[in-house]
Amino acid sequence: TLSVQYVTNELTRRIKGIETSKLKIVYVNCKLKKVSDTEYRILAEIIKCLGGYVPSTGLPTDAIYNKFIEIIDQEKKIVLLILDEIDQAVKKISDNFIYTLTRLNSELKNTQIGIVGISNSLTFMDDLDPRVRSSLGEEEIVFPPYNALQLRDILTERAEQAFNMEILQEGVIAKCAAFAAREHGDARRALDLLRVAGELAEREGSETVKLKHIDTANNKIEKDKMLEIIENEPKQFQLVLHSIMQLTEDKNFEKIFTGDIFNRYQNICEITKNEILTQRRISDIIAEFDMLGLINAKVISKGRQGRTREIKLMLSKNITEKAKDILKKSLDL
Repeated sequence: TLSVQYVTNELTRRIKGIETSKLKIVYVNCKLKKVSDTEYRILAEIIKCLGGYVPSTGLPTDAIYNKFIEIIDQEKKIVLLILDEIDQAVKKISDNFIYTLTRLNSELKNTQIGIVGISNSLTFMDDLDPRVRSSLGEEEIVFPPYNALQLRDILTERAEQAFNMEILQEGVIAKCAAFAAREHGDARRALDLLRVAGELAEREGSETVKLKHIDTANNKIEKDKMLEIIENEPKQFQLVLHSIMQLTEDKNFEKIFTGDIFNRYQNICEITKNEILTQRRISDIIAEFDMLGLINAKVISKGRQGRTREIKLMLSKNITEKAKDILKKSLDL
């Protein structure tokens, strides 16, 4: 994201004052619920960024596209759409909206649209419909994760601004960097770790930030991260997770299998008036939960009945209680 912002800022700086330049850059964060949970809202946000207005709800999607075309095609220019966390939008909606955006160029007389998608998922493109990939004609740029040495340099620079360096116990920055490098090389994670460790040290009245504070901070961030994942997942994911949590508490189920989850999920969807996805799609969601560490899914054989997955919730009691509140509020239960 920072790299794209740097490049777009540089582009804006270079074309500033050039009268013949007609470049319009639109940035949309697809992870924000009020912006990108529907195709309508994404288009409404883009129109808003272009200086237009449409109501937040109420119009047919076709009317929104017509309004979008009307606004951007008034004069000759290039519109660069930057869709940050684009995989989240595809997960919530579908990849059809990307396809539609790429095909709009054939309907435009004065304007051309370019799309920059930003995603942390390396497999995002693999999951797109072949027609969408073909229409995109994408050029993929992969940014390798930071290693421990690079993270240590970043942390040292930031720590010098935030701390009196004498209060940091020897090895604190190196340990922060090592933790973050172990988990995808995320600089934000490393900075959060150092910040939370400093806050913990301050709360307990310690004169130094110690290695033990890093361990405590790491546990705290892990807990917060789980709750953030649960809160930001699409509604269908939340429905499946709620089903798993209900079954975990149900004493009639000593073991939980995929079929049990699907049956409970159907019941909850009927109660909450939500669309019921196919069992295959629910299996995909369960697999994603397993990857995120929310559950443990063990494949077991049932002989002639085939194979299934035994599901076990992996959330601690404390997180489970908070997760329940999040799901009840989100699902209006």
